[in-house]
Amino acid sequence: MPLAPAILRSFVRRDGFGLFLLALLTGGLAGGCVVVINTVTLGMHVVLYGLHNGGRLSELPALPLWRCLMVLGFGGLVVGLVGAVLRRRMVRRPVDPVEANALRGGRMSVRDSISLAVQTVLSNGVGASIGLEAGYVQISAAFGSWLGRLFRVRREELRILVGAGAAGAVSAGFDAPIAGAFYAFEIVLGTYSLVNLFPIALAAMAGLGVRHLVRVEGGVPPLMMSWHMGWSAVPGVSLLAILCALTAIVIMYCVTQTQWVFQKLPVPIWLRPVVGGIPVACLAASFPSVLSAGHGGVGLVLAGKIVPSLALLLLLLKAVASCLSIGSGFRGGLFFASLFLGVLAGEGFGDLLAHYGLAPADGQVCAVLGMAAMATAIIGGPMTMICLVLEMTGNMTISSAVVLAAVLSLLTVRRLFGYNFATWRFHLRGETIRSAVDVGRLRALTVQKLMRAQVRSFPAAMTIQQAQAQLTLGIEERLVLVDEEGRYQGIVLVSEITAAPTTEKPVSTLACYRDVMLDPNMTIREAADLFAEAEADVLAVVEDRQSRQLVGQLSERHTLRCYAVELERSRRDLAGDGRFSV
Repeated sequence: MPLAPAILRSFVRRDGFGLFLLALLTGGLAGGCVVVINTVTLGMHVVLYGLHNGGRLSELPALPLWRCLMVLGFGGLVVGLVGAVLRRRMVRRPVDPVEANALRGGRMSVRDSISLAVQTVLSNGVGASIGLEAGYVQISAAFGSWLGRLFRVRREELRILVGAGAAGAVSAGFDAPIAGAFYAFEIVLGTYSLVNLFPIALAAMAGLGVRHLVRVEGGVPPLMMSWHMGWSAVPGVSLLAILCALTAIVIMYCVTQTQWVFQKLPVPIWLRPVVGGIPVACLAASFPSVLSAGHGGVGLVLAGKIVPSLALLLLLLKAVASCLSIGSGFRGGLFFASLFLGVLAGEGFGDLLAHYGLAPADGQVCAVLGMAAMATAIIGGPMTMICLVLEMTGNMTISSAVVLAAVLSLLTVRRLFGYNFATWRFHLRGETIRSAVDVGRLRALTVQKLMRAQVRSFPAAMTIQQAQAQLTLGIEERLVLVDEEGRYQGIVLVSEITAAPTTEKPVSTLACYRDVMLDPNMTIREAADLFAEAEADVLAVVEDRQSRQLVGQLSERHTLRCYAVELERSRRDLAGDGRFSV
């Protein structure tokens, strides 16, 4: 890819102020992406569904069944065909910001991200029950990565620019700059760091500034509530948070099970969105609130226009619609959908608990607490959701209850399930990452890069007497044994050979670690664990366990030294040591 002029690259790498400017530009680009994506999708809603309320599908009381079937049916076909074409042209699967920062040092493809954003816009535009945040966070983070590579910034600075793109997108998308900054820290960077606050905050404010510059309307009107949490309300708030967390676990599990069901269906992959879109259309005819992300529906619930019994029904239908939409192949996320699911769960469960004196009687309060608990459980960022809920509602009187609900929800999900929605999907793909903390360096440091390839081997059939005659005392500490075909047969300590009686027995009778060996593709962490488990100082490296062909050896001391160096480098990156000149 082309690079920026050398003088500009030098300025950015040498002076921390250059990174601030790049973060500011990234946030502005993110805000522009959000405005464009929102405008296009709302315009699609107006045209396809014949709306006159600005494109808010979830505010409607009903829709004609024929229109729902036509839009979601043909829309699903378009989404499926576009996805099939893009899959053929793309050489790799799109990498999301969390995976990019965890494994790839912040490297993302703008081309792949644009394709994902286009599919998200199409999916949401035809009314699929998913949110847009996955699309605009993806493309915004990719622009941050592109800018960083354009100026050849360092690995940790590239990760920060990916986080800056996400911060600007969330800030502009939800009119919540503090939540945008915390989203970058908790979800995209994986850790809080004071030294990263300034570029992330600049990006969040830039994204919000672009939104206000073009005068984008929307959001939830400020709520007027006078409720304060006393000690007597703690059990009720706690119980409500736990119920919402359990509901979130069920939803996350059902989404993946729905995907599995659609994968087993005897239909082409491009036809799956049609199969999933038809039942969603049937639900939407009577309950349009299940369509799209649910922005308008959140406002209806918080305004008290949805009774608790209807809220429970809509909770079930929205969950089913989201599972069908994501499972069948529509592109999108559960970020804003989790907010809508949360207000519905809070309204419905709160009313049930209030009958027994176990929850606040105010439905608005329960809805806000449910929103915080459900979103924290699904997204996995407690401070992000706490700030988002408080910024959206504009009410600080319930802040202590919101904090309690979010923290208890996160604790419940961590103890009972162990994943948020993103890391759960990583787990099902076979990835072991639990956050965006940079583990890519340690994964890239393999046994093959650390081992000593020049290894002197000895035949396992050699007798102890022959071994004693061939030893050069003080030079060798151990012998690596191989058979006639070069297969590894174990390690013998020289001290044991010299101490053994002179006999015609094969030296292999003194061998240890016969079945303990390293693979060249093992990571440094896996190698360190194997050293600890085997209680070995040196292990042989073989081509693979089947052939057992000796290719090198590695010592525990060298492994731990390299491991400590990488950990110290990661610590310095997290702390920002030496990043900004004084």
